[in-house]
Amino acid sequence: MTLDDYPRMGKFMATTLAAAAMIYPLAAVLNAQSPAATVGVLTPGLTYEPAFTGLRDGLEKLGYRGNRAIRFIVEDTKGGLDKLSECASRLVSARPDALFAVATAPAMAAKQATKTIPIVFAIVGDPVQTGLVAGFGSSKNNVTGVVTFGAQLMAKRLEMLKEIAPQTKTVLAIVAVKEPIGMVSLKFLEEGAKKLGLKIIRKNVAHKEEFEQLLREKWAGTADAVFSVPSVLVASMMAAIVEKTKKERLPLIALDATHTQMGALASYSGDFRDFGIQGAKLLAKVLNGAKPADIPIETPDRLLLTINITTAKDIGISIPRKVLSRADRLVE
Repeated sequence: MTLDDYPRMGKFMATTLAAAAMIYPLAAVLNAQSPAATVGVLTPGLTYEPAFTGLRDGLEKLGYRGNRAIRFIVEDTKGGLDKLSECASRLVSARPDALFAVATAPAMAAKQATKTIPIVFAIVGDPVQTGLVAGFGSSKNNVTGVVTFGAQLMAKRLEMLKEIAPQTKTVLAIVAVKEPIGMVSLKFLEEGAKKLGLKIIRKNVAHKEEFEQLLREKWAGTADAVFSVPSVLVASMMAAIVEKTKKERLPLIALDATHTQMGALASYSGDFRDFGIQGAKLLAKVLNGAKPADIPIETPDRLLLTINITTAKDIGISIPRKVLSRADRLVE
């Protein structure tokens, strides 16, 4: 199977938003008869920021402005995991009308913090296997959202790697062992590697300090390529990973086009901002009274193949023309 077997992907759009403790109402004037809804946002920030931008843009397109303003209360952990429970509890204490959680670990922290306040998530790799929801048709709880299929697409990204760098035999995979999505994704990665005859060199990390130690090791010679396994911890260190792989001239296959724009060689996924826009539609349903258990979990509206041709030149890789022709965005 090749990438041609997957849906055609659209153009990549990315934007950033400065983290803040509080985002004030979208409207300048509120109608006293239509008080603003309050949405608590739990996000890792950093490269995930486009999801929140997409959420706000999506809600505005749905009419949540002016007399239907929304007030956001934001807890941005800036890539940290240790205070997720504390941040989630703080949001719940504010008694918002709904919560919006970005990525798997924040979504699970939000779920643990409340069984009653509706939760809408985005950029969650596998909500069923991580225990976030009971099923895609119905969560059977107060949670709904949009999945990335980050875990399920691991094998497809490996196929992409083999097409771009066919001499690849060993792949270094950095796994955040404290995040369920990291362990679930690893299973899909190992299954895909077995079919392609690739060897996975697994490097476990639990904390930023362990990650920094790993960055001091030499990767080239041990691995032919580096693979980004979905997790908040790995995403928070993406700039350092990009710098390391470029210095050692190793192809890096990342989760999101934002990471490819930062300097990773390639990515295949939905767009983080698009996930926020799609999540806005589900959040609007919740704010209008729908129960999360009655809203099926959604899959990405589109998938994107993004290739950084500047990085390819820098590390000495010639991207095959058949791959370039399928790319939705080329980063120069």
